[in-house]
Amino acid sequence: MFLERALGDIARQSFGDWLAVIVNDGGDSAPVDRAVAALAPEHRARVAVIHSTDGLGRSAAANTGIRTLSTEFVVLHDDDDLWAPSFLADSVAWLDASPQDAGVVSRTEIVYERVEGGRIIETGREPFWGAMSRITYADMLQVNHFVPIAYVYRRAMHDEVGLYREDLHAAEDWEFNLRVLRRHPIGYLSERVGAYWMQRRGQEGILGNSMFVLADEHDRYDRMIRDEALRAFAETHGDGLLLYLSRYLQDEIDRQLSARKTLGQRATDVARRGWRRLRGR
Repeated sequence: MFLERALGDIARQSFGDWLAVIVNDGGDSAPVDRAVAALAPEHRARVAVIHSTDGLGRSAAANTGIRTLSTEFVVLHDDDDLWAPSFLADSVAWLDASPQDAGVVSRTEIVYERVEGGRIIETGREPFWGAMSRITYADMLQVNHFVPIAYVYRRAMHDEVGLYREDLHAAEDWEFNLRVLRRHPIGYLSERVGAYWMQRRGQEGILGNSMFVLADEHDRYDRMIRDEALRAFAETHGDGLLLYLSRYLQDEIDRQLSARKTLGQRATDVARRGWRRLRGR
């Protein structure tokens, strides 16, 4: 159901010079082949399918599709997300006019939906990072500020910084984005919504979103990526700055929390400390 919708989404693009590779990562082949066969002949000729009998995992599946293509630009179209009809045309126009940019992100809207009786029903919408005006490395250090469906980038980036890490089974797009942003800016199409991140909160299994169904995995790999980078920094520069910042940040948090307390709360804290000292005698 999602694949049919995604293929129709690609076919409706005003930009017609595209190629699509479907990586069927361990799923049944027949439904995928039927979805492709149902396309109009001019669109079907632009679609290739790779059936993997064994599940490769998210990153390896993405890399398989990328290796197959020789296009100038790449975008990962998750099977349950969508584009505005001008998404590809706007993205390619930006990149043609901005050779310094590694890629370009389109303003994104979250679309809430649920699946009932074989139908997809929209239940609401809201902006994703609605106040964002640019893509910066500093912001991306905190959290990933865009999702794959919104990001068209130059395939040459993989030649320069490498493919998606296949030992990461979540947050692999964020880690790749950081590698790119260390070297190159990424543009932002802010004027209108170009991409739609579909979410089905509360639905599990194949109907769920990886961001929520695999929340523990995202947290695990997020911490793993940060810890690797921190250790690499310490190996080159030593522990001094890291030790100082760790203590400084904790002291500053404690100071701000203390500053927010009322006079009565402070008096209570002093009394508690006095009582503990008396009990310890």
